[in-house]
Amino acid sequence: MPSPAATVDLPSADGTTQALARRLRNHTVTLAADIGERNVSRPDALAAAADFIRTEWATQGHTVRSQSYRVGDLNCENLEITMAGAGKPEQIIVLGAHYDSVAGSPGADDNASGVAALLEIGRLLAPIRPERTIRLVAFVNEEAPFFPFGEMGSRVYARAARQRGDDIRVMMSLEMLGCYNDRPGSQRYPLFMRWFYPDRGNFIAFVSNLASRRVLRETVRAFRAHSDFPCESLATFSFVPGVAWSDQLSFWREGYRALMVTDTAFYRYPHYHTPLDTPDRLCYPAAARVVHGLALAAVELAAGPKTRSTSR
Repeated sequence: MPSPAATVDLPSADGTTQALARRLRNHTVTLAADIGERNVSRPDALAAAADFIRTEWATQGHTVRSQSYRVGDLNCENLEITMAGAGKPEQIIVLGAHYDSVAGSPGADDNASGVAALLEIGRLLAPIRPERTIRLVAFVNEEAPFFPFGEMGSRVYARAARQRGDDIRVMMSLEMLGCYNDRPGSQRYPLFMRWFYPDRGNFIAFVSNLASRRVLRETVRAFRAHSDFPCESLATFSFVPGVAWSDQLSFWREGYRALMVTDTAFYRYPHYHTPLDTPDRLCYPAAARVVHGLALAAVELAAGPKTRSTSR
């Protein structure tokens, strides 16, 4: 199979990293500093974040679809763009990130960094026509009081996808992509995992439940084929603290294979869910390398190899 870089003419990492880092920073500043805390307790800010995402994607040439639902008297939106597959459009790759922030935090790493990545993946993939369909989705209402049993935006989305019979082959949840640290001891782990993984928080992690371990391996292979950025992977029980703590959980509940891409959140980032989660604390050059690799990995996953159904 030819590599995505050869077939869709994406720019090399060397040629795009600096500009990509600047755009990631600008998006993060807009969401976490200019707009700031954004959740149902601050509905104007939540709507401003949605409008910003919609405008950015529309400027890139995408048609933006809104999935609206009510939370009390408030209208909330998931936003989606689609790159329809040329060969097997019914087979779908989903990348998603939540754009709300927890109460009391501007949410730079959690999760303006994931949304910034989603916006820039949209830019990188705008010219392509993949073999399978690629969808990018900005989810509302991932944070409390919606997680894990309320009307999370991703829960609404995944439930509707299952009702339509969507053949989602893999869902990638982009959850905190901005913190990297070369200092020894900067990375922590749950349970006994510290014996098997690096003690420096300078890598990106791919994490899934056991049912999604095959697509986890495929995703990591695709990322490593197109990026030399350090990465680690783990398929484990969903009750391990942090493993199920994002939008991939909504897709697992609907029987889809899904994984989380993350800087490991509170296992590395000391400002998780605090007022100090601000844009100046993130490492954008490293995030740019991750985002470029994820864009290429998504194209490769959309090209094949052909996989079995993702329903359990």
